[in-house]
This record gives sequence, structure tokens and C-alpha cells, in this order.
Amino acid sequence: MKRVKCMDRRTLLKGLGVAIGLPLLEAMTPKGFFNNTVLAEGESSAAKAAAPAAARLPVRLAFISQPNGMWMENFTPTKEGSDFDLPPSLQPFDEVKAELMVLSGLAQDNANAKGDGGGDHARSAGAFLTGAHPFKTPGSNIKLGISVDQFAANTIGQQTYLPSMELGCDTGRRAGDCDSGYACAYVSNISWANETTPMPKQVDPASVFDRMFGKNFGQFDMHRRMAERKSILDYVREDASRLQKQVGREDQHKLDEYSNSLREIERRIENNLKRKEALLPPPNFNRPSGIPQEYPDHIRLMYDLMVVAFQTDCTRVSTFQVASEGSNRTFPTIGVTGAHHELSHHGKKPENVEAIKKIDYFYMSQFAYFLKKLKNTKEGSGSLLDNCMVMLGSGIGDGDQHNHDELPVLLAGRGGGSIKSGRHIKYPKETPLCNLFVSMLQRMHMDVPHFGDSNGPLAQLS
Repeated sequence: MKRVKCMDRRTLLKGLGVAIGLPLLEAMTPKGFFNNTVLAEGESSAAKAAAPAAARLPVRLAFISQPNGMWMENFTPTKEGSDFDLPPSLQPFDEVKAELMVLSGLAQDNANAKGDGGGDHARSAGAFLTGAHPFKTPGSNIKLGISVDQFAANTIGQQTYLPSMELGCDTGRRAGDCDSGYACAYVSNISWANETTPMPKQVDPASVFDRMFGKNFGQFDMHRRMAERKSILDYVREDASRLQKQVGREDQHKLDEYSNSLREIERRIENNLKRKEALLPPPNFNRPSGIPQEYPDHIRLMYDLMVVAFQTDCTRVSTFQVASEGSNRTFPTIGVTGAHHELSHHGKKPENVEAIKKIDYFYMSQFAYFLKKLKNTKEGSGSLLDNCMVMLGSGIGDGDQHNHDELPVLLAGRGGGSIKSGRHIKYPKETPLCNLFVSMLQRMHMDVPHFGDSNGPLAQLS
């Protein structure tokens, strides 16, 4: 055999315009061999640890924000541990209590004024997922920090069709004064690509559907594309067989393992050909016609789209801002005609407190609907919820006090088996909310020692 130049570590098998990465071979050392009639150089985002990745179900991240804080007496369980009670606002979670964690004592310190005066709503939304203190400006000179969802999307987003999804029910502006001298970008966005760029959220369910599946994207098209992927694997397998004859015994063993991983990928493709699920909406899920007239229907349709996005592995990261921070929305469907933000400054007036309790129960009912949908969606030997980490919370605790500690925080899902759910955990006062983000990112197999103002991972989740 003729010795030629060393095989590059980035060497890929190519077929029909698609490149598949090779495992690390001895032939990629200076003593190796290279056959340039079989191999071509390129880039691959899925070349790492093909066999383990094929066998592991993906874990999804979702972050949901609720505006204006909550009536915490109706939110916080009186008992800790797995025998915790469901207070009035959490009654909708009765069917999914075992999948839920109530995390008390968490704080978002950078939502505090720190000498900037008023603007708690802007700061609470801005700091909520970033752990950063918003720069006070009524114009476009905004400055904040990357949010946890975008940090995750930068790491795992290339593994899916969409790196992330940003959903909402209220449109928002980037500039202009929306809260005591803070730009509207802060109250209208919870997802930030970097310190100056909020991620635009989508509020039209039809647009979300089209972004995932395309306006004219039919089942036949996906079936044909999946068949083409199978043909690509056949082509690559032939090249791998030719390569195997030109390398040493140790590399032959590695290529055998590699071929096994290709067969696993092929098996998954064949399953998808039978089920027609990959990047296709479920058979009973039609393209939405637009924004529903009623607010509860709008929220639930956005939750439905998030379930479909996770179910089809269209994305593994999503945020949902159910309403802009400081929202003054009314709730006629539940008999609340007063504006939410104004009612949140209840001054402990009984009629205002009762209205806030109804609003809190309303939002928790919508979130419980989402969790039940995830739980009732089968995946592997369990449910889609088993492979999710879904956080709901607010950057404000009590809407009347505008405090940013003792926040209402729920965490649902088992994170692929890494979370022991079904508990109420009470943490020491002022425990950074960003500690939870560190723990969630680490459970996505990211080497993240800190995020925002965290001082370490959040304990007791496992």
C-alpha cells in the first residue's frame, strides 16, 4: 500500500451533497494513510460521538414567563419534600404533581434598582433569563446580556432545524419608554441573543407553524427527503467499506463501530419513514388560521405549537412570554374586567386580591394544560415530559411590593432522568435564580460553571 499524507481529523465521507463525519482513526496520525478517491474534506456539526447520540433521547428546554408577579400565599406550598400540598393557585397541577417541582427562595438580584430608581417591571423581565442588570435608556441604546435559552441554543441549536423558538402573545417594541425611563425592549422580550439584541418573538400561530414546517410543506415532500437520506447512508456505507480495506486492524474495529452507528441512524430514518413524524406536524394538527380571538385559545395554541416543535425535534429550546411585563390585559373570560397591572398593586384590598387570585389560577391552568400535553405525548418508553425541563416563573414576587426575591418558580419534567421531580424545595433566601439555569445547562451536557450572577449549580434537583 502506498503511503501518502496524513488523513485530516475533519475528513468526512460524502454522498449526494451530505457529509458524515468519521470517528478518530489511527490513520489520522502522521503514520496513517489517506485515500482521496473515497474521502473529501468538509465540516460537520454532528460528527461527535455518533453512536451515543443515536441512542440517547434529546432533552428539551422551555422557559415561560408570567407578568406582574403573583399572590404568593396561594402559590407557595406549606409543606416541603415529596409530600407537599397544592395551594389554591397550583390546584390545576393535580394530574401532573409528580412531574412538578416548586422551588422557593430564588431571587433575581439584578432586577433590583441598584440606584436606577423606578422601572421594576422592565428590570424584572430583562433580568429574568439573563441574570444581567438592564442599562436604563428610553431609546435604542439598550444593553443587557445573553439569556439562558440563547446560551443553550448556541451550543445545541445546530442539532435541530430551528436553533430555538421565541413565542409570545403580545407584540413588542425595541425602543421607546415603557417603564420609568427603560426602553420597551426590556418589558417586551425575555430572550436575548447578546447584550444589545433581543430575539424577536412570534405571536401569530400561523407564522410559527410556517417557520417550523413551511407554507407548502407536505407529507410527500418529507417522505421523499427521508428516503433520500437513507440513500445517502447507503452511498456512504459503500465508501466506508472501501476505506476499511486500506487501514490497520485497530482502525477497522473503529470503522465497524462507526458502521453500527450508521445502521442505528438508518433504523431511526426507517422508523420515521413509517411514522412520518420527523419535521412533520402530527396528522391531527392543522396549520392555524391566525391569532385566536380569545386570549385563552391563543395561549393554548402557542403551547400546542411548542409541544409539536419538541415532539418533531424541530427545536429543543423555546421561550414563551405569555404577556409583556407590566401587562394591563383584562380577563373577561374569567370575570375579571380590571387591568392586570393595576390590580397587581392591590394594596391588600380584598376585591383586588380576589381578582389577582383568579388571574394567577388562569395562568397556572394554561401551564398545566401544556404539561399534560407533554405528559400524554409518548416518547420512547416514557413521555415527552420525561425528556423536558420546563421552567415557569416571574422576575417579580409580589406585584404590590415589586420584590425580586421569593420568586414564583416552577420546574417541570425529569430532564431525561436527571431530575427527581414531584417535590417542593425551599432554598435559603436570596439564592440566585441563575443557579437553576446552571443546573439546567449542565443537564444538557454543557460545561457551564456559572451563568449571570450565579454562584454555582442549584442543589437538590437530583
